[in-house]
Amino acid sequence: MNLTNESYVITISGKNSVESYYRDERGWHKVSARGRKFPATAEQILNHVLPAVAGIKPNVRIKVEYFNDPDKRVLEGPQGKRAI
Repeated sequence: MNLTNESYVITISGKNSVESYYRDERGWHKVSARGRKFPATAEQILNHVLPAVAGIKPNVRIKVEYFNDPDKRVLEGPQGKRAI
C-alpha cells in the first residue's frame, strides 16, 4: 500500500465551484473550477481545507480520494471526471 502524498486527490466543493489539489514529482498543484492548473504550497492547501474541516464554511464539502497507483488519479469537476 502506497501512503505517500502522491496517492491522494483532495476535492473541495462549494455551491458553485469544485477545486482539486494533488501532488506529483514537481510538487503540489491546484486545479481551479475552470480546469486551470496552478502550483500550490502545502500551506495554501491547508488554508483552503482547514476552515471547511472546522465547520466555519458550512456549505463546503471536502473529499479525499486514495489511489494506490498515482498514475491512475482522476479529478472531478464541472466537466465530469478526468485524468490528471
